Amino acid sequence: MHVHVVSPVMTSPLTIPASAGRWTPRLWGTLLVLCAAMFLDALDVSMVGVALPSIGSDLDLSTSTLQWIVSGYILGYGGLLLLGGRTADLLGRRQVFLVALGVFALASLLGGLVDSGPLLIASRFIKGLSAAFTAPAGLSIITTTFPEGPLRNRALSIYTTCAATGFSMGLVLSGLLTEASWRLTMLLPAPIALIALFAGLKLLPRSEREKDHNGYDIPGAVLGTASMLLLVYTVVQAPESGWASARTLLSFLAVAVMLTVFVRIERRSAGPLIRLGVLRSGTQLRAQLGAMTLFGSYVGFQFLVTLYMQSLLGWSALHTALAFLPAGAIVALSATKMGAIVDRFGTQRLIVAGFVLMITGYALFLRVSLDPTYATLILPSMVLIGGAFALIFPSLNIQATNGVDDHEQGMVSGLLNTSVQVGGAIFLAVVTAVVTAGADENAGPQAVLDSYRPGLIVVTGIAAAGLLISLPGLRTRRRQQSVVVAKSTSQEAERVSVRD
Repeated sequence: MHVHVVSPVMTSPLTIPASAGRWTPRLWGTLLVLCAAMFLDALDVSMVGVALPSIGSDLDLSTSTLQWIVSGYILGYGGLLLLGGRTADLLGRRQVFLVALGVFALASLLGGLVDSGPLLIASRFIKGLSAAFTAPAGLSIITTTFPEGPLRNRALSIYTTCAATGFSMGLVLSGLLTEASWRLTMLLPAPIALIALFAGLKLLPRSEREKDHNGYDIPGAVLGTASMLLLVYTVVQAPESGWASARTLLSFLAVAVMLTVFVRIERRSAGPLIRLGVLRSGTQLRAQLGAMTLFGSYVGFQFLVTLYMQSLLGWSALHTALAFLPAGAIVALSATKMGAIVDRFGTQRLIVAGFVLMITGYALFLRVSLDPTYATLILPSMVLIGGAFALIFPSLNIQATNGVDDHEQGMVSGLLNTSVQVGGAIFLAVVTAVVTAGADENAGPQAVLDSYRPGLIVVTGIAAAGLLISLPGLRTRRRQQSVVVAKSTSQEAERVSVRD
């Protein structure tokens, strides 16, 4: 058993604002540095997708090779997040964040200069690997710098909306930059990352390494990382290899065996990579599963809608990006308000309300045709989905990190980001399999659109699963409130009795 002593004097830029209720310029600067890294992670994902046709023609790459320009990033990111989160706790959040951000900048520069597909894929894997360390380290810096409550809620709402803003801007910027050269889409993150790196050297609060950590869980780190890498790889390859193929089934079996051994190691380890007891909390488990369904449904939706707009409607990359823009704009504009909304209504109510909006938005999109009117058929879905993201994503981050000790914030942050990435990879593969199963190579436009509808129904079902997972949290919250009221009433009765 460890006793963690918290010093009354904290070397954090929050010391004064915590008592005065105001944020210093340095604290704003700290948050902006962390937001820049989150912004770049999302920007990098969305920018590459639009540039793929140009990359393929310039470097003479096949479709299967092009897939790995996207999948390489997901593989590095999703596979190493658990290790990245725990490393931040053990070696120091500031140090891990800054080193990984520097690697991200160098990999961005490399990606814009290479002349071969394998080197480009390697640079994408390295960027995903570095993001697997910056994402949990950045989130845990926020949760250990801002005290739990209104200040942290406000900071997390701003931080999480940067992801949606970066994704939306990435779509628009890639449409513009690809017109000049696809290399600009690879190079753009490099100067932004370098600026954030130099600012972080001056602004980020010092963080000590965890001293009483009972050693390093090397077997758990190796097995956990290997199992996540194999899981993401198997899911990414399954649509091409076949879900029922011997290769895919054996890979899934290997993942199951590795995860079983990983769980046994974590139970026996004195300093586990993941403390499995964290997942005994219903609140924590709902946050992790909610993240999987939120991103899994949206990634599948965006994939299908992009195909619909560009392949069936003949829209340009920029036109498609602008069609998605209202959703990102709503999330960005709500950034400064979400903290106060969370304080008033609580995370669980907002998550449930958000999933209701998301399900409605997906369901409305089922009405689309080959000759749609954007304002009446597409815009309502984008507005509802943007509102859903604005409510759910900050709430999930707050719910996952509240009540967690500082020395485990990196671990929980890595676990949440892993849920996001694995959920996106798995459900995208499922949606792709559903669509391709009903597709015909010689089908006409209407038949192709009809083959998309089962995929959209699956997307709506994934969001509905997220709603069902979240609903028990409302009952838990009401029970907690009842206990508080009953306790207060009992204490008041005792005081009255004493006075009498």
